[in-house]
Amino acid sequence: MQFSELWLRSFVSPALDSDQLGHLLTMAGLEVEEQDGVAAVFSKVVVAQIVEAEKHPNADKLRVCKVDAGQGELLQIVCGAPNAAAGIKIPCALVGADLAGFGIKAAKLRGVESFGMLCSAKELGISEESSGLLVLPEDAPVGTDLREYLALNDTLFTIKLTPNRADCLSLSGIAREVAGLTGAALSLPVCEPVAPTIDATRAVVLDAPEACPRYCGRVIRGVDAKAPTPEWMKQRLARSGIRSISALVDVTNYVMLELGQPLHAFDDAKLNGAIHARLPKAGEQLLLLNGQTITPAADTLLIADDSRALAMAGVMGGEESGITLDTTDLFLESAFFAPDAIAGRARAYGFSSDASYRFERGVDFALAPKAIERATRLILDICGGQPGPVVEAVVADKLPQRAPIRLRASRVRRVLGIQLGADDVAEMFRRLELDVVRDGDDFIVTPPSYRFDVEIEEDLIEEIARLHGYDNIPTHAPRGPITMLPRPEAKRDTMSVRRLVAGREYQEVINFAFVEEAWEKDFAGNTDPVRLANPIASQMSVMRSSLIGGLVANVVTNRKRQTNRVRVFEIGRCFKRDAAGQPVEGFHQPIRLAALAAGFAKPEQWGEANRNVDFFDAKADLEALLLPRVAKFERATHPALHPGRSARVVLDGREIGFIGELHPIWVQRYELGTAPVVFEIELNAMLDTVMPAYREVSRFPAVTRDLALVVDQAVASASLLEGLEAVAPAIVQRVELFDQYQGKGIEPGRKSLAFRVVMQETQRTLEDAEVDAAMVLLTRHAEENLGAKLRG
Repeated sequence: MQFSELWLRSFVSPALDSDQLGHLLTMAGLEVEEQDGVAAVFSKVVVAQIVEAEKHPNADKLRVCKVDAGQGELLQIVCGAPNAAAGIKIPCALVGADLAGFGIKAAKLRGVESFGMLCSAKELGISEESSGLLVLPEDAPVGTDLREYLALNDTLFTIKLTPNRADCLSLSGIAREVAGLTGAALSLPVCEPVAPTIDATRAVVLDAPEACPRYCGRVIRGVDAKAPTPEWMKQRLARSGIRSISALVDVTNYVMLELGQPLHAFDDAKLNGAIHARLPKAGEQLLLLNGQTITPAADTLLIADDSRALAMAGVMGGEESGITLDTTDLFLESAFFAPDAIAGRARAYGFSSDASYRFERGVDFALAPKAIERATRLILDICGGQPGPVVEAVVADKLPQRAPIRLRASRVRRVLGIQLGADDVAEMFRRLELDVVRDGDDFIVTPPSYRFDVEIEEDLIEEIARLHGYDNIPTHAPRGPITMLPRPEAKRDTMSVRRLVAGREYQEVINFAFVEEAWEKDFAGNTDPVRLANPIASQMSVMRSSLIGGLVANVVTNRKRQTNRVRVFEIGRCFKRDAAGQPVEGFHQPIRLAALAAGFAKPEQWGEANRNVDFFDAKADLEALLLPRVAKFERATHPALHPGRSARVVLDGREIGFIGELHPIWVQRYELGTAPVVFEIELNAMLDTVMPAYREVSRFPAVTRDLALVVDQAVASASLLEGLEAVAPAIVQRVELFDQYQGKGIEPGRKSLAFRVVMQETQRTLEDAEVDAAMVLLTRHAEENLGAKLRG
């Protein structure tokens, strides 16, 4: 919202300079983005008139002018502007003038003396472009200071409004704010009813009262559409960022800026019958003023007559019913359109307008009758004409309601932390034109029709804070009891998990949750991912259901920069549908932990030969992270992993994730060189742990025996180990697999698994007989239940 300070001060003029006024608005929530003068700084520039203009004797493009600048005698000034001609009035910089640091002195130009300078708008900093001298109106008084005559001692404010403050999209709204903040006197434009002089009317029918509950219309006949717009109006429009078009259009724009009510004028001669506010008919089309032909959607409100659509309500008028310089009779519209009926409609058709910008945020629903009277008066003063009576159609129960709000004084003190007197609070509300009634210690406040943003108690507290001044609210350090919360030993927090993973030499990364669709297919086998309705980029069009794609992309980036050893992890949210492809309460959004290791298993060093990381390196890392809980790893397939080098991770009988080497196809496709090893598990599995349990430390020596068993190749070592642990007697402390062998001495299709059995008692030394008995028991179980044979 851009506006002129002088225009604002015609409504309210507090004892503040421009900078103080800008700070006041910003601290009240109306952030001032820009604050600039309307022209460059200059002095000793006056209104002058060229009396004579003759060709320079020594230059084809220069003229020697005799200029009346109100100095008592004519000044001789050499000028090169193409439009310098006798009779016109122009700005003249006198000798000694300062044009933004450029001093004007008497000089000779091609042998002819010149005592001053005739100026263009660009040279005065009024405009960026100029084709010649700035020609002033014929009635401009010669000798008058130009800054005063053109009101150039003005400041343009551009404020950044939040969507809830639509009431400040007008000079009247901003003036109300300034008056409320400063207590200065407020003088808003008078909107006296204009008495009709003719009986001409058009009926108004509200076919969609939910979208348009109030519509005012008036016929004005005999207007002069070619009448010039007054300079004061053109100046105010220009300083608000709106160019002058014609007197009738300028009046509607002016009232919109002044009061905040968008208006529209139709050529009455082009209308047929009553005016309807309705939804579109099937296949109906409308040619808009911007030249765009639209087929309105079913929820797009239209203004129409008995035969056709005339305008897109609250957005833009139609070309075929618009006013022109030949218009003599017009129908003036002033209506209230519900914000929900206008919001987003203009953007849906690829354009925007000042009217839609206001209506979709909320326009004062009581303003339409006043605005049409104000616009009528201006049209009659500028263009003449005969007004008919105002026809108003209104469905009162469809208009917005302003319910009273109860404000508790105790709530104000609690939220703001300051003590305010009841009379002070009531006065603040009165300054904002909020109707307030005392009810004991409470206030019953009814917002005015133009304040769509005041609905609940907290809104009123915000108004108090704004008027009291945020700078005036003291800053107190927060106080509260510091109590250490209990931290269960059987629980970890996410930060602890991060530290554990980082302790295994992995570095944390944070990737986007929206990814390429190809990643979902390659690394998750997901052909129906959760799609974004409005992706930030075409290659980020779906939500991830796995973290693997992002980690692989990290490896690709590092490989391109000659980083061979990469170990990264991420903790992040994934997005999935249920098994039937339907969202689960929106979407299932589990948080997962994924890690990837690529390149050398260890940093290059002299003490150990280089080797690439493998499945068992990642498995060791994952087992260390899960300690003291022990997971099982079962052979499985996964779309992202090598079919023979992958496993699912099972904890407490439940699958929590997967681990394995990346599939050779993806290694080749993504140019990874060597195959990385990855694992991805549910974060909750890492957060849950077990309570430590005390076990007596034995003072007696342990006995160790090795047990080598030959089994079929298909027998998993884990199943054999579990079987041995299940039948082991109490003296067996642990059973560990330490070797696997295939080759000479072992039959084809079979393998040798060697286990170390550690036995110990806490109260005595073990005897050989019971050790041998334990080994016999373990061997017999393996032979009878798993088809194992003791290796000779």
